Amino acid sequence: MSAFVDWVAAIAAAVIPGWGGDGAPHYNGYAEGDYVYAAPAAAGRIAQIAVTEGGQVKKGDLLFRLEDTQQVAALNAAKANAAVAQANLDNLSTGSRAPEIDVVRATLDQARADQTLAASTLARSKQLRASGAVSQAKVDVDQASYDSASAHVAQLEAQLKVAELPARDAQRIAAEASHTAALAQEAGAKSALKDRTVDAPAGGLVDKVYYDLGEVAGAGAPVVAILPPDALKALFFVPEPDRAQIKLGEVFDVSCTGCASGITAKVTRMASSPQYTPPIIYSREESARLVFRVEARVLNPQGLLPGQPVTLSAKP
Repeated sequence: MSAFVDWVAAIAAAVIPGWGGDGAPHYNGYAEGDYVYAAPAAAGRIAQIAVTEGGQVKKGDLLFRLEDTQQVAALNAAKANAAVAQANLDNLSTGSRAPEIDVVRATLDQARADQTLAASTLARSKQLRASGAVSQAKVDVDQASYDSASAHVAQLEAQLKVAELPARDAQRIAAEASHTAALAQEAGAKSALKDRTVDAPAGGLVDKVYYDLGEVAGAGAPVVAILPPDALKALFFVPEPDRAQIKLGEVFDVSCTGCASGITAKVTRMASSPQYTPPIIYSREESARLVFRVEARVLNPQGLLPGQPVTLSAKP
């Protein structure tokens, strides 16, 4: 309710008989709602509005949805990056792939066979050299062939050993960090996509829909206002002499035109500072114009609406 309405109510409480004067302890005021506002976390164009003004919603019901083409694409990209990071981590954790290792092993087997043949050829050449059947040059050539075959075998054995080992710690740590970052990016993309759909944070009456389909709603800008059934309060003003008589938690009877009987409200807040009604002159003579704002939670609205004038009567 606007400050102007508060000002008018304050004037009435001070100058109109029956508004908290010296008679019966009853006060006039008005009902006000504590609305729940549903707003998007990020700006976007409204693609769907699932509620209408005056309708009822339950907590968790769909209220509206924003366009999400970019968010869907971002999530797909994040999932792909996470899959690549996972594959890289698995590869570094288990060493080379089995087909690659099989190729190295086959090459090593061939190299060992070549080494065995070279050793046999060298031994025969040495025997023939002892009998003078071959020259020393032939022995030297066979020795070089055997040494080369042995070196090749040693090289392939080392290569196979490396292929069967997992990656070094530094490589594995880097791969794990990349995988963690990719998963975080995917989680963020999922959250951003989820935020494009806004559900009712509370059940109640859809009081106002502020945007139309196709309009752009800003981040944090309310799109739907919901009035929960227990979110009505009665606002009234009491003169300074009555202020000390009202206690937090005190229950008042509430009456209004066309309302059912039995409506009550519990005082939940009392202003600590007063309000003044014109003329704004604080003196002993003007103390009757000093009023305090009081809020009381309506316990059973029974058709009471925001803005409706009410009268609150203290229980005997």
